[in-house]
Amino acid sequence: MEDEYYSLASILADQHKLPCTFSLDVPGLGYLEGGSEEHLQSGTKVELPLWLARTLAQNEFATFTVPQPFTQRVRANLNASAPAVKLSSLVGAGGWWYRFGAAIAKIWDSGDSLLEMLLKAFTDRLPALEDLSAHHASMESTSIPEGTAGTGEAFREGMEADERELFAIGQESARMVKRWHDSSWAQR
Repeated sequence: MEDEYYSLASILADQHKLPCTFSLDVPGLGYLEGGSEEHLQSGTKVELPLWLARTLAQNEFATFTVPQPFTQRVRANLNASAPAVKLSSLVGAGGWWYRFGAAIAKIWDSGDSLLEMLLKAFTDRLPALEDLSAHHASMESTSIPEGTAGTGEAFREGMEADERELFAIGQESARMVKRWHDSSWAQR
């Protein structure tokens, strides 16, 4: 999950919006607010993509507030039961919750606490991810009959993009181990 210039995942993660407040008047950018004003006044609040908000915050042209996916409410939910939190609903389907959080932590004064939250959430969710990927690898089909989805399927639906990638890797690894195990028994 490192920041890579040519990584599509990093580019897409930088598209997540960050609530910003401009620290000074900015001529000619009133369209960012969506209104008819030609200029942005100091104190104007606008949601900007992370790639732009990062530059503005580093140059002290704007400040930002913690976005909804990383609020105290989300922290409390993660502390209560990390696997029960639908990270995909926090950043949109196919969104990068961990990458978005790590990028914010780099420019936020309280970034260390955010990084700790991300690490704790990941380590708390990893066993469920591993179990579910191994379970799906053992099935012929990964489709679940309608109305029978359990907590494992709810967890799978709530995975963010990096978790989905790890899920696919876990499935393939479990299938490879099964093939190896079956072939070693066949040779005996």
